[in-house]
Amino acid sequence: MGGFLEEGRACEEVKRSKLWVLMLVPTFALVFFVNLYPLVRGGVISFQRLTVFNLNNPRFVGWNNYRTILNDPAFLRLLWNTFVWIACSVTFQFLFGLILALLLAKPFFGRGLYMGLVFYPWALSGFAIGLLWSWLLNGQFGIVNDVLIRLGLLRTPIGFLSDERFAMFSVILVNVWYGIPFFAIMLLAAIQSIPSELYEAAQIDGAGFFRKLFSVTLPYIRPTIYSTVLLRIIWVMNFPDIIYGMTRGGPAGATNILSVQMINIVYYRNNFGLASALGMIITAILTIFAVIYLALLERGEFEL
Repeated sequence: MGGFLEEGRACEEVKRSKLWVLMLVPTFALVFFVNLYPLVRGGVISFQRLTVFNLNNPRFVGWNNYRTILNDPAFLRLLWNTFVWIACSVTFQFLFGLILALLLAKPFFGRGLYMGLVFYPWALSGFAIGLLWSWLLNGQFGIVNDVLIRLGLLRTPIGFLSDERFAMFSVILVNVWYGIPFFAIMLLAAIQSIPSELYEAAQIDGAGFFRKLFSVTLPYIRPTIYSTVLLRIIWVMNFPDIIYGMTRGGPAGATNILSVQMINIVYYRNNFGLASALGMIITAILTIFAVIYLALLERGEFEL
C-alpha cells in the first residue's frame, strides 16, 4: 500500500513540474523573441555590409564596421555628449523627482488632480514631446522667445536649438522636465511605504526636516533609489526620441549622442551593419557600466 502512495506522490510531483514548465514557456519565449533574438541578430548584422539594396545578399566585412566607428574623429565627441546628456538629465531628474515626491507624500486638497497633471507628460510620446518643444523653442517664431522678449528679458530672439551654445542645454532641460515624473512616481511609492513609527521616533528625538530626510527617508528608500537610477541611466542612454524630435543631433553635432547617431546612420547612410555595430558598442558600454555599478553597490561604495 505504501508503495502505491509513494508512486502516486511521485506522479503528482511530475505533473506539477510539467505544469510549471508549461507556464514558464510563454515567458521564456517572449524574452527570447523580444530580447535575445534581436541582440544576437544585431550582433550578426554588425559584421556585415547590409543596406536596403542587398537585404537578401549581405556581405561579410568582419570588424570593418567597428573600426569605422571607433576611428571616426567624431566618436569621442559622441561619447562626451552622451555622458553630459546622461549625467545632467539623470541628476536633475532625480533631484526634482525627489522634491516632488516629498511634496506629494503629504495629503492636501486636490492632490489627486495635481498628481494627474504632474504625471501626464510621462504618458506622452518622447518624440512628440521633442517636436512640441522644437516649436516652442524655435528661434524665429517660438513662444518662449516671444514671451521672454515681451517680459523685457531679451532684446533679440535666441536660437535655442540652432546655436551650439544653447542646444545641449535646451534638450537636457526638456528631458529633465519629461523624466521628473518617473522618479516622482517611484520615490513616492517608496516614501509611502515607510512606517510612520520611524518619523514619530525621530520627532520625539527632536529631529527636524533635514535630519528626518537624511536619517530616515533616504536610508529607507535607498534600494529604490539605486535601482531607479540604474534603470534611468540605461533608459536615457537609449532614449533618442527627444533629441531627434528637437535637433536630430544638430547643430553641427552639438547634441548628437550614440543612440541618435545610430538612427542617423540608418537614415542618412543606409548602412544597417554600421548602425548595428554602434548598437553593439552601446550594449557593451551599458553592460560594463551596470556590472561596475552593481559591484560598487555590493561593496557599499554608494552609502547614503
